[in-house]
Amino acid sequence: QVQLLESGGGMVQAGGSLRLSCAAPEEIFSNYAMGWFRQRPGMDREFVASITWSGSNTYYGPFAKGRFTISRDSAKNAVNLQMNSLKLEDTAVYYCTADKHERLSMRPDYWGQGTQVTVSS
Repeated sequence: QVQLLESGGGMVQAGGSLRLSCAAPEEIFSNYAMGWFRQRPGMDREFVASITWSGSNTYYGPFAKGRFTISRDSAKNAVNLQMNSLKLEDTAVYYCTADKHERLSMRPDYWGQGTQVTVSS
């Protein structure tokens, strides 16, 4: 059973920042593409951002470009998502994911439990 452990969610005011972190087993971190999806209330899950296992390429959903940054922390076997200029519509459960392919697909192999991000006015 692969565990992806998310942390860093919480409540923040609009315009603020949060950093999500996802710790993975070393085998997953070193060989899988990793990233984040989110699910807003009443809506389908949507792609947020991903990074290849090598760290050489990153990808973002249109709403995340320019505001969110995904990165890898090799010392901690973790992937981080820095979220700036948060908006009310960023309120969602954010899920860490891992995919055996070089690039995160829309159907990753593994999912974390999710962490709640709430943006208030």
